[in-house]
Amino acid sequence: MKVHRLTVLLITLVFFIFSCKKERFITSAQATLATSADTLTYDTIFTSVGSITQSFKIYNKNNQKLLINKIKLSGGATSFYNINVDGVVATEVNNIELEANDSMYVFVQVRIDPSTANLPFVVRDSILIEYNTNQKFVQLQAYGQNAIFLNKVRITGNMTWESALPYVITGGILIDSTATLTVRPGTRIFLHPDAPFLVDGTLIVAGTKDDKVVFAGDRLDEGYVDYPASWPGIYFSGSSKNNRFTFALIKNAYQGIVVSDPSTNVLPKVTLTQTIIDNIYDAGILGINSNIEASNCLITNCGKNILLVYGGEYSFVNCTVASYSNFFIDHKNPVLQVANFIDQDNSIFVSDLNANFKNCIFWGSGGTVEDEINVLKKPGGNFSVTFENTLYKQTNTDPADAQFSGNVLKNTDPLFDSINISKNYYDFHFVKDPSAPAIDQGSAVPLAYDLDGNPRIGIPDLGCYER
Repeated sequence: MKVHRLTVLLITLVFFIFSCKKERFITSAQATLATSADTLTYDTIFTSVGSITQSFKIYNKNNQKLLINKIKLSGGATSFYNINVDGVVATEVNNIELEANDSMYVFVQVRIDPSTANLPFVVRDSILIEYNTNQKFVQLQAYGQNAIFLNKVRITGNMTWESALPYVITGGILIDSTATLTVRPGTRIFLHPDAPFLVDGTLIVAGTKDDKVVFAGDRLDEGYVDYPASWPGIYFSGSSKNNRFTFALIKNAYQGIVVSDPSTNVLPKVTLTQTIIDNIYDAGILGINSNIEASNCLITNCGKNILLVYGGEYSFVNCTVASYSNFFIDHKNPVLQVANFIDQDNSIFVSDLNANFKNCIFWGSGGTVEDEINVLKKPGGNFSVTFENTLYKQTNTDPADAQFSGNVLKNTDPLFDSINISKNYYDFHFVKDPSAPAIDQGSAVPLAYDLDGNPRIGIPDLGCYER
């Protein structure tokens, strides 16, 4: 019995010794260490605005534990980058144990200080990984852009914005009811998610064919640059007047242009010429009992491309309005919705409506939409919704309260040049084929040029582009 007890004790002691012994590290210079990326690249980042966090993984592909002697940001404390290694934020982390056949994350951010340079510049650094006398580097590069930063700004007098530097707006901007902001060709305006563009006065956007004025979100990193709802949108209040957009691009907002209340004078409250509104999460153009004129405009891939409610005065000439279900937005609403009423708190309010659509295209694909034109009418007030020379998708019967005249191309594919949803690529020009159905199907209009600035000669084509 004593011998048996002694044997059990020895076995237990041996097991205890071996279980407490630390697993040895692999020390060979031939040890294998790999990273998931050799380079991390950040797209244009505005100075003083931090980037998204990117990361890479470090893999220990050995059957023994590996001791990483050093993970170091080469630029040290003066670097524009910062790193987080296994939960530790530092410029250098030492003696990191990585289990056999295991991996770990390294997180990297970049912040670029203001510079006097007007054009994008490249900021580079690297991360050193040192183990078993070996050195491995992961390269870092970011494209930085200086900008004019505005936070919760109120414009109270007449002002002009030039194109030398982009404008980055946080907290919102308000154009006072007595003020006018003129935006010169080539100016780029980037807005934060908390920054609505509010207009009580007048906004004049004066782009050109080669130098459009751009409104977009302020995140240009990969994965964010095409994200809808990245900023609130442009809002015109009841007191706003005489607003004009020429050669403008408005993209990636929650709502594109929202115009409320009738014009305070004989001119339209908002005039859109050769303007693109794209990738808007909710309404590309929302008119609420207001006055909008648009010509040679492209309104595409919005949750609700054009939504006009509670009456108003509207004119759309040679506009292309189209949506395709894609990775960002499901196409589940007609591209055009017009109504002479609004429902508020279960009460219906009706107002006069006069809307004319001439030489336009209304098209969509994917999603659940069968009819791309929806016209709704409640009794009361004057009502006129007319379509002249129209290419449109309408599986069911045409809206009973709308009038169609001229060339009516119903359920006729417009044959856009290239639609590639998987690559998020859309070209709404017509295919290079004289049989494209919208060519020479319009009626005479006083528009000398199309959206590209090309002349409209002879019988105009439908939509915003002329072949």
